[in-house]
Amino acid sequence: MIIIVLGGYGNFGARICRALANSPGIELVIAGRDLARASALAHTLGVRAARIDAADSGLGAVLRELGAGMVIHTAGPFQQQGYGVPMAVAEAGAHYIDLADGRRFVCDFPQALDEAFRKRGRVGISGASTVPALSSAVVNDLTRGWRSIIEIESCIAPAHTAPRGIATMAAVLNYCGAPVQVWQGGRWVTRHGWAAPERVEYARLAPRMAALCDIPDLELFPAHYPGVQSVMFRAALELGVSQRGMALIGALRRIGVVKQPERLAGILNRSADLLNGFGSALGGMVVRVRGADAAGAPITRSWHIAADHDHGPEIPCMAAILLARRIVADALPRAGAFTSMGLLELAEFEPEFRKWGMVTDLGA
Repeated sequence: MIIIVLGGYGNFGARICRALANSPGIELVIAGRDLARASALAHTLGVRAARIDAADSGLGAVLRELGAGMVIHTAGPFQQQGYGVPMAVAEAGAHYIDLADGRRFVCDFPQALDEAFRKRGRVGISGASTVPALSSAVVNDLTRGWRSIIEIESCIAPAHTAPRGIATMAAVLNYCGAPVQVWQGGRWVTRHGWAAPERVEYARLAPRMAALCDIPDLELFPAHYPGVQSVMFRAALELGVSQRGMALIGALRRIGVVKQPERLAGILNRSADLLNGFGSALGGMVVRVRGADAAGAPITRSWHIAADHDHGPEIPCMAAILLARRIVADALPRAGAFTSMGLLELAEFEPEFRKWGMVTDLGA
């Protein structure tokens, strides 16, 4: 199968390309607007390169000409994107996977694209990343056999020195200070992105202050887990000055001083590099769940992962890699458009964790 990776030379796209380059049954094409960058990486991996502009109105025809069997879309940020790319992929008769973390993009994807993919016998999957692919796999594993789930809390804690893409920074800034609908106490309440940080503890990382992020889980989890009363997702930057800086930008947005924080992505990305000497290469994630076990007794469990040596950015790529291999092996049950939620088991991620020396822990 010919797999085209859009943005294949970017922070996440390049990692996916390296993982898939030698996979059985896959012919890889690294694509993007910069042919020189695509060609440079393709040369090192022994694969093809192509210049493709995802915004091209003739994208479907370009994909058909290249013989695309699957397209993996990594060219974010997705918060401001429409469905032009996945629709073109469907029209080209190819499968589709993206790494989107935009709440509306992911949550509305099945309804918007299901008919287009189903009638062509192809699969479209959105949000094949840490959230909701890995996060839902963790929740399902922790709560297997439970009578009910009351609360789900997740927090990502990136290493400060880990490579950061400008698109990722822009995605984060997009909701900094913006109102976010959060399921708390069995009802929707309004909070603000990156405001009101709280202390979060990890198995192998020092405690950090963490603040609300607007991601698909906040909407998908209340709909998927009947009876859950509260769902929260936070991110914890390693350096306190960075966390306070995001809170300040959010406050300035709320009073109208900063209207489009995402425009600061480039300068903030470069500024963060100046602080690398104060940070580390250790990052991680924690998922905590509370509910009632099979006997109805109260129970709390947590899952932790620690990624050292700046390997943390490999985690958001794992779901797309695993799902791509599944599709090539014809191991997905039916055609249509889906979010990545619940498509993978936690056990499927574990060989990927070991490959990068990542350590997981379970706790109460």
